[in-house]
Amino acid sequence: MTRFFRRPSLLAAALALGLQACGGTELPADEVLPAPSEAVAGTQQLIHDAVPGDILTALQAIPGLTVVREAPPPAPGVRHFVLSYDQPADHWHPEGTRFQQRLTLRFVSAEAPMVLGSSGYAIGTQSYRLEPTALLQANQLMVEHRFFEPSRPNPANWKLLTIEQAAADHHRIVQAFKPLFAGKWISTGASKGGMTSVYHRAFYPNDVDATVAYVAPNSYGTQDPRYVAFLSKRGTPECRERIRGFQREVLERRAETEAVFDARTQWLSYELLGHDKALEFTVLEFAFAFWQYGNASRCGDIPAPGATAEELVDFLDAIVGLSYMSDSDLDYYAPYDFQAATQLGSYASEERHLRGVQRYPGGYDPRALVPFDMKPYKFNPFAMPLIEGWVKAFGQRILFVYGENDPWSTGAFDVRSRNDSYRFYVPGGNHGSSIRTLPEADRAVALERLGAWAGVPATIPLVGLKNSAGEEDIRTGFVDRRRAPPRD
Repeated sequence: MTRFFRRPSLLAAALALGLQACGGTELPADEVLPAPSEAVAGTQQLIHDAVPGDILTALQAIPGLTVVREAPPPAPGVRHFVLSYDQPADHWHPEGTRFQQRLTLRFVSAEAPMVLGSSGYAIGTQSYRLEPTALLQANQLMVEHRFFEPSRPNPANWKLLTIEQAAADHHRIVQAFKPLFAGKWISTGASKGGMTSVYHRAFYPNDVDATVAYVAPNSYGTQDPRYVAFLSKRGTPECRERIRGFQREVLERRAETEAVFDARTQWLSYELLGHDKALEFTVLEFAFAFWQYGNASRCGDIPAPGATAEELVDFLDAIVGLSYMSDSDLDYYAPYDFQAATQLGSYASEERHLRGVQRYPGGYDPRALVPFDMKPYKFNPFAMPLIEGWVKAFGQRILFVYGENDPWSTGAFDVRSRNDSYRFYVPGGNHGSSIRTLPEADRAVALERLGAWAGVPATIPLVGLKNSAGEEDIRTGFVDRRRAPPRD
């Protein structure tokens, strides 16, 4: 395997063949990746002809781009645009169905670096800064992932929801916008957004100058057992036993807890899974979510044995969220679960301590969460190992940030210093880990390399801007699935 990945031509061929095996896109024998369209290739001249210095006019000159609206300035000297970009549903057959992909642009200046943000999910239209944007005082172009509403082709051919098609989306966007922004380009994203930015680099390594990927995992299979082993070492033995005891008690007292669960979720429907399975899957998610979003300080908050059913369900809601398995949430996140079931993979849950109280053992799998028939769509076991191999062998100027206790760190990408790539862990950190929360020495290295890649100093802002809720506007971009998804 090591010798194989030292051969770039073999790796490129393997990526194409391996990803094709599941993606449903048949690649022409003489074409691994789609060539630029004539419309995109002609952007340079159209931008040149636009009114000099007028970013709005320049945006309107990009073929296929629609300026939906310009929002009020989020800060002095900053302009914020909501955009949509015309994309082919199938980049290898662009004459077919097309769709509008939603974007947002936070514009500072044409000379500043550009941060290309991959959400991995849908995006809201409000303005906020991703961490690299704030560190570099950069422009920011945020991309909604294909198949998340409203960026979904109609009709939706789910075979086209693949990592190579999404990478081609990003590639065309970079081509279209680069004539406006001649500075360095840094791609970034957190969790699935970080994964998306890595896949884009694997297929189009020269589109951007560097990548900052937060808490981005690489999983093997739809029920990767490595996650169970990882969680078996988090916290103290007493804390782990309290987590297992809590899960078992919720299911042992299912008649009581399900009645409370139903009462707490009267406004939601659970037709896909049913209330019984939804409760059990939420319980299975509990241990993962406990460490993904929390920390050891919450061990003492776990209800003691004999707590009321209301206390058990309330804590389940606080850690996982009772809407997690509802029809509305599963419909919203269907593109993610589909990708997890076909290419990305996911995690296994520990179930041994639940024997005798489970009704659906082994059933918690992303395939079970997709609200349509998954029989035609198989899992491709080669996609993620091939991406992992590319990152390790050829991934240049990539910075990975992980949380020590975040379960997704189980599948942390490996890097090589000879590629000017780095991997850091936030001690005790969870899914919200960032460059700013790294230990001082690691943070200094991360800032120095990011600044070198971007061609401008990378510095920690003294203060962040505040939104109407008093929250700082600097984010890594990870999506908290415990909360209701944005409907913007």
